[in-house]
Amino acid sequence: MNVLVAERCGFCLGVKNAIAMAQTALETNKSIYSLGPVIHNDQVVEKLAQGGLHTVGNIDEIPSGTVLIRSHGATLSQLEHIRQKGLEVLDATCVLVKRVQKIAAELNKEGYKVVIIGDANHPEVQAVAGYATDVVVVGGPDDLEALPKHRKLGVICQTTQSPEYFAATVSEMVKRGFSEMRIINTLCGEAIKRQTSAVELCQRVDVMFVLGGLHSANTRKLAELCRKYNPQTHHLEDWKQLDKAILIGKNTAGVTAGASTPDWVIAEFVEKLESFQADRRY
Repeated sequence: MNVLVAERCGFCLGVKNAIAMAQTALETNKSIYSLGPVIHNDQVVEKLAQGGLHTVGNIDEIPSGTVLIRSHGATLSQLEHIRQKGLEVLDATCVLVKRVQKIAAELNKEGYKVVIIGDANHPEVQAVAGYATDVVVVGGPDDLEALPKHRKLGVICQTTQSPEYFAATVSEMVKRGFSEMRIINTLCGEAIKRQTSAVELCQRVDVMFVLGGLHSANTRKLAELCRKYNPQTHHLEDWKQLDKAILIGKNTAGVTAGASTPDWVIAEFVEKLESFQADRRY
């Protein structure tokens, strides 16, 4: 099978940095706890766990040692809790997420009602929301009802959302009552390039595969965008999840991957896809 790989895919710099920090720390310290999965990829999390990284759901589960702040960041209250327990901090927060946190705090200080466009359940959004008071998260049309009337709104966005979604949501917000609206572009430029690359590729292939954790927001966004242009788009974690029947009658396949998908997962998938023959048994 002919396989085309998106020009930009796989680990982003923020993810590479978080993994590198964890690996380096584990070489000398086995009492390291990640506050939530360091990235949204089960294979990577499992590999780090084998090296000694403990993933916990809350700070109270950590008896002592070092807390790794994952790439999605942590709230101010969580950081304060960590300090109160006397734990060391290893901060792997993506620099772009740190920027959004700082912007949220500044908008809040200047009297703006902070509005975050994104998924309220995503750890990045939760971490950013922790830098302001009484934040409104807009993840869909129903959430617009929670916007206060006749207030100054400071609007930011989850870094991995698409420009189209950001623009469409702001457009709906503009139709509602407010005294002032300050909009700051907090989208990740690298994520946008990956989205553009994936959309371009999916329109040239018979079937499109988006590789990455099923809980990864940026991977889900890639799949969502590709599906708009090519209904034969499939979001998979790795080769083992592929239903080979999907490939029957297809000549050219496209492959892209989320920012938390390791190179070896992409390489294995591409290699096996290239060698696929419809008349063989797998």
